[in-house]
Amino acid sequence: MMIKSAEEFKRLRISENLEEQRLAALESAEITVWYETITKFPELKEWVIHNKTIQIEILEFLATDKDENVRYAIARKRKINQKIFDILKNDPSENVRHALIWNTKLPIEIKKKIKTDDSDWLKKELEEKIKLD
Repeated sequence: MMIKSAEEFKRLRISENLEEQRLAALESAEITVWYETITKFPELKEWVIHNKTIQIEILEFLATDKDENVRYAIARKRKINQKIFDILKNDPSENVRHALIWNTKLPIEIKKKIKTDDSDWLKKELEEKIKLD
């Protein structure tokens, strides 16, 4: 199965049927369907990000979203690339940068580039992560 429209994605995502919700997270869609979903149903952006087949272009596009929760969801995603990291490493939100620090895919040398000089909490979190790796 493939998700064919923004309306179909929304229907699957808000369904009370757990199998349909699972399909919203696992089934692929054309990139145009994701852009349509983001535009028509901005409240579903985080759910678009949670889709396992989401194209990197969609993540790059949403990495600059005004909603901190959207950027946070991207920072937690294992498939982020250098472009997304470069956008989020200086994010105004400590929570977004914290999610990058604890992202299991990012190597520690990359994590050292995350802005922490404005936050004692983030400095400590990064030091902790370095010790654990």
